[in-house]
Amino acid sequence: MKSFEALAAFLLLLGASAFVPSHHHLSQTTVSSSLNRFIKSHLFVESNDNEEAKRLQEKAETLREQIRSLEKQLNRNNPPRQQQSPPPPSKRDMETSSSTPTLVNKRILVAGANGRLGSMVCRYLLRNHPQTEVVAAVHVVGENSATARGYGRLQYEVGAEDGRGSIGAAWSAADERTATFEYDEQVMGEYNLRNLRIVEVELLDPLQCQSVCDESIDAVVWCATDFNGNLPRAISGLNVAFLFRAVSNPIKGRVEVEGLENMLGALKLAKQERKRQRGYDATNDPVNVVLVSTAPDALDDFETPFGSFLGIKRQGEELLDSFPSLTSIALQMSRYGDNFVEEGVDIQTQVATKGDASSVDDSSRRRINRRDAAKAVADALLDQELIGKTAQVWTAIR
Repeated sequence: MKSFEALAAFLLLLGASAFVPSHHHLSQTTVSSSLNRFIKSHLFVESNDNEEAKRLQEKAETLREQIRSLEKQLNRNNPPRQQQSPPPPSKRDMETSSSTPTLVNKRILVAGANGRLGSMVCRYLLRNHPQTEVVAAVHVVGENSATARGYGRLQYEVGAEDGRGSIGAAWSAADERTATFEYDEQVMGEYNLRNLRIVEVELLDPLQCQSVCDESIDAVVWCATDFNGNLPRAISGLNVAFLFRAVSNPIKGRVEVEGLENMLGALKLAKQERKRQRGYDATNDPVNVVLVSTAPDALDDFETPFGSFLGIKRQGEELLDSFPSLTSIALQMSRYGDNFVEEGVDIQTQVATKGDASSVDDSSRRRINRRDAAKAVADALLDQELIGKTAQVWTAIR
């Protein structure tokens, strides 16, 4: 720009020379030489400036390319950090942040898990609450006893026998006639058997009850009973083991009363100790105790040396009131009808008065399938409206 301004000034000066008086001689040669000097000193400088600007521009572009290359190299060596997810809530936060009961990350003890109803309760909890640990408390009198077979009933109900088995041919060599049984993830994966733990417990021994409750038990489902229907097991099955136990130690106690009292006391002490160690009380625990009993008109009464069948059932229900620090529900099941009552029917409940053996209209005709009874028991663990109450349960009228 400055070069063009200088050229304009030179041309103006050249034009002015035409008006110079004649005695001032300004030769053409002088003018031409002046013009040449101007072109060399200004126009060539302008050309040099353009070349320098172009060179600098090319250099800047080269630097930009080098920067882009370095950025790509840095991104490959150091990929961008992913945003870290917040840490999971602590167990204390989960147990105190909500007052809504839950079975997630809870440990449920099922007493009488080798019985027909107890094994179904285990099955329902495992398959419908996959984040719940189930502790199956079983009682085995002898390897060939009816209760030992009940242990097999538990295996059948939870699906532990659904694996892949094989057996060698009878005509093969002796070392090849072997039977194998393997876990089948494709078939058994949804059974959640990893959440099941089996423990043998003598419920009439308070020390054994305390030992199992010390393992952070959150709730107890009580399905244990000395009766098969309304008859003592020793009589209904002519079981020598039960008869021997009754004769050898007649004052040992009854599972529905002394056994239940042992478990309630053990659970109470275990919860108090856990609260002392943790320094807080969990607010999202399920109902502490769900007691499975029998409706007054479900079965006929039967006299035993330790009291009547219905009297023993009512004593067990009344025991719950002796432990006010434990939340509890008593479920009086109607007569079981697995063969003639459909499964999956809506469950009906009616609140009754504890200790009241009076019948209700049509109560003797009420029936329930055991699988629906198992669902009612599991659902009661989360039913706050039934806490401290006794409820009769049924699904059909026959």
